[in-house]
Amino acid sequence: MKKIISACGIDCSKCEAYIATINDDNDLRQKVAVEWSKRYQHQMSHAEINCNACQCEGIKFSWCAKCPIRACATAKGYRTCAECSDLPCDTNKFLYEVAPEALANLKELM
Repeated sequence: MKKIISACGIDCSKCEAYIATINDDNDLRQKVAVEWSKRYQHQMSHAEINCNACQCEGIKFSWCAKCPIRACATAKGYRTCAECSDLPCDTNKFLYEVAPEALANLKELM
């Protein structure tokens, strides 16, 4: 599957919310809701597990509207952080500590 790189560098094509959405898989939505509720200590329902990818048209996961990384890139007119000369910065470095593959994806775009 072709990579779909979000503003921060996460590959949306590997995201369980994206996979559940494109396959209309309610069992996966339920599984992800339970797992993410525990992992992020925030109760989520299976109805929230819908996303057509950060940079694509359509529904977005609820966090995307609050994401400081996506907001920063959008405000600067960038599709991804790879376009920014400050990469990595204080806004996104927390992510790259837990998801170094996201930074690697952005470096591939540079």
